[in-house]
Amino acid sequence: MERVEKRIKDLVALYFEDIPYSLEVIKAREVVEKALLGEYKRLLKEGAESDAFERIMGSYGKLSDMAKLAGYTERDVARWRTGEAVKDFSLVRKETKWQRRRIYVFSLLAVGVLGNCFWLIYDLFAAPFSAIFVLLQAALLVVLAALVGRKFLRLEKEYETALYDTKSYLYFRRLTDRYTKRRLNGIALCAAFFTVFFVVEFGFFIFGNSKPAELVENLLSNILLFEIPAYLVIKNFFCFQMAQKRIGFPDRQICRKHRNGILIFSVVYGILAVLLTAVFRKFLGYGSNGLLAAGFALCMFGYDMTLRRKLTDQNLVVNRRRLGLVLSAALLIFGYGFLQRDTWYTQPYINSLPVVPHEDHKISYNEETGVYTITASEEDFRILHLTDIHLGGSLYSYRKDLKALKAVYAEIEHTRPDLVVVTGDMSFPLGVMSLSFNNSAPVGQFAAFMRNVDIPWAFTYGNHDAEGLATLSEGDLNELYKSLSYKTSGNLLYPYVQPGITGRNNQLIEIRNPDGTLNQALFLIDSNAYTGEGLNAYDYIHDDQVEWYEGEIRRLSEEEGDTVSSMAFFHIPLQEYRTAWELYEAGSDEVTWFFGENNERTADKVCCSDYPSRLFDAMVSLGSTKAVFCGHDHYNNMSLEYRGIRLTYGMSIDYLAMPGIEHDKGQRGAELITLHPDRTWELEQIPLAEITK
Repeated sequence: MERVEKRIKDLVALYFEDIPYSLEVIKAREVVEKALLGEYKRLLKEGAESDAFERIMGSYGKLSDMAKLAGYTERDVARWRTGEAVKDFSLVRKETKWQRRRIYVFSLLAVGVLGNCFWLIYDLFAAPFSAIFVLLQAALLVVLAALVGRKFLRLEKEYETALYDTKSYLYFRRLTDRYTKRRLNGIALCAAFFTVFFVVEFGFFIFGNSKPAELVENLLSNILLFEIPAYLVIKNFFCFQMAQKRIGFPDRQICRKHRNGILIFSVVYGILAVLLTAVFRKFLGYGSNGLLAAGFALCMFGYDMTLRRKLTDQNLVVNRRRLGLVLSAALLIFGYGFLQRDTWYTQPYINSLPVVPHEDHKISYNEETGVYTITASEEDFRILHLTDIHLGGSLYSYRKDLKALKAVYAEIEHTRPDLVVVTGDMSFPLGVMSLSFNNSAPVGQFAAFMRNVDIPWAFTYGNHDAEGLATLSEGDLNELYKSLSYKTSGNLLYPYVQPGITGRNNQLIEIRNPDGTLNQALFLIDSNAYTGEGLNAYDYIHDDQVEWYEGEIRRLSEEEGDTVSSMAFFHIPLQEYRTAWELYEAGSDEVTWFFGENNERTADKVCCSDYPSRLFDAMVSLGSTKAVFCGHDHYNNMSLEYRGIRLTYGMSIDYLAMPGIEHDKGQRGAELITLHPDRTWELEQIPLAEITK
């Protein structure tokens, strides 16, 4: 029967070959095909198959005979044959190109309206004043969209009655094929966003530990993931309508069935995704989003390769050059955008953390000098030194970020310090290694982590905290830390006022005994990042920073009536660390070894700047600072005394930055500094492996 149907279609096509194409003609052609097929079936009942087809050929050998069988008149046939209004193909392409451009503009405006509606709903509750501007912006976009849409519809009415030659017909058939596929794939992409992101986010909110504010933050920060598929759906819908109206191909009813099938499948898939998230959330975590997305994409690819071919003349047409260019551009644009996303995958774990019991000390802040003062409520005061935590803040780094936070929590829970000092590289926005350029999410995550743990903390910047391609610049980070600092959090000791010297943050924290006498002055000094003179050309502590340090030591000593005792914290080691290590290796008695070792895998065992800093000589000269702490070299954790100053490397936390470091254990941990009222102190290394056995 299929063979006969094809012969009848070929016969009709032969008689319609010299007739210009229009929507009316194409519909008439379909009616004639159905009428001839019905007549063939009737004749088949009266004789053999070959006789039936011969009788069809004999009785309906002219187009007028076929048309009459289908209910048309000779006047209709004569009208079909007229070629006076046939559009030139070059004009057809030009008109269609301009209509498509109008569709693109209208679609962008429509998506802009949708995006503004989301923000309007949010601002009505969070920032009513801002809602006015969002409303005005949305209204302007609506007016522009209406003007563009009106022009498009007016021209469409003119084009619907036009006649087209075979070349134009084949052109529109290709366009219809293209936008049929794109329309359905756009619907699938939009459904995939809703299924994999929106639904799963709600799943974690309902069944997990996410808070409403975090849910809203994630949805709004990822609104682009909705706007892109929404734009594709709107654009491809109107392009499909434009081409389909001119030639009536393919069947609208079949298109609706496929569209509804995709939507039903997406709803079912979404429900299963929520159930999966609810049942296995402890094992899947936020990483399940990627697995669910891959599963959905695989299902849609299977649909594209099988069922969709019923809708199109050519199911898949691959232009390799165009595909390569599109994929490359998409990879660059979406890859860069993805690496800049503010993601909070570790937040459910952070929300589950209990407060770590600790002593309650009085903390005050001097608005003029930017100095924090902690007055101890007990005799001894304990400081936990952490370094190189290296939070990536991406889906890729989620598992390692979780390990790092759990390691930090283990150290804090074990030592129960009164203050935590982090010497740099809290975040790691180095796209190649962490698959993220985002340095705001790690900061926010660690601040939330410490707020839940409820231990006061401070930090120095490292070389990775504000990388060149990072989303937040040094100035942006400064403002972010101020927004998270003591007045807001109650435990981050970040100064709102800083000295006007080199560096992103240089600060002084005073630790005082219960009687008010100064125990230790803690100098948190920015060792800066890079000099810009080459790859990994590390910077140093500049002269104006040293002068600030000297001035503060003299001021405090004068106020206290004696040379004060102080400690310094920074990220990149001074050159004296290298000197002390080389003397120790040579067996010199100029250094005293306490603990640890240097196992850095680079050629230079100590990765310091090529530029010398005056800081160490100033420390020796003033006689105040007896202990210095740094990080940066992840496998170094030695503690040596050189020229009367204890030089200590912090044990790193890093699970992410260096190849294979996740599986290494000996270098990971922290240091506990115990301050006694008489200004003496003790230093103890706390390897993570020993407290997590």
